[in-house]
Amino acid sequence: MAGRDLGEGTRLAAATGAWICFEDEAGQNLRPPKARTWAPRGRTPVVTVSGKGSGRVSVAGMVCLKPGARGHLFYRARIHRGRKGERRSMSEADYAGLITAAHQNLHAPVILIWDNLNTHISATMRMFIRSHPDWLTEVRLPGYAPDLNPAEGAWANMKNGLGNLMARDVDQLAAIIKNRLKRIQYRPALIEAFLAQTGLTLEPQPP
Repeated sequence: MAGRDLGEGTRLAAATGAWICFEDEAGQNLRPPKARTWAPRGRTPVVTVSGKGSGRVSVAGMVCLKPGARGHLFYRARIHRGRKGERRSMSEADYAGLITAAHQNLHAPVILIWDNLNTHISATMRMFIRSHPDWLTEVRLPGYAPDLNPAEGAWANMKNGLGNLMARDVDQLAAIIKNRLKRIQYRPALIEAFLAQTGLTLEPQPP
């Protein structure tokens, strides 16, 4: 990626008709992110957050791009209710389901670009990737490079709509997050703009 293109990934995509799909995760609890708003002078607005219940919503998403085609966003959401013994993050099954759903909807091979999260490099995940050599190719991002991942733009857009939000419980929060992500799905130009924000391009650069 030194030349701001995707190197072999771009050339492989061009040769096989594959989609280049960037994966990332995000999460939100019942404490809303702060956002600027309007209020009468001298009256600071106060957002009251319910103390009832607990929980968190985790989302894994894939921004899928291909030259000459509309961009796509696929996602999976998981609600964590804070119960004893409950998993606190996305599982290998969640990622496998997301990747498979993207492949089935795109009807083409997938070049998966993601980071070195422990779940991404687990033995279970490696086995899943090796079992689909006909349509799945994995590419790892550098150690810490959120600025190279267009999925970060999707999370920023999603959380922009959650500013100062007071959800009554984690189920309502999950419904709102899914609604925000569905809105993004219907805006392919916005999805493609997430790539532009990274400074990367799908077009191979000259050596």
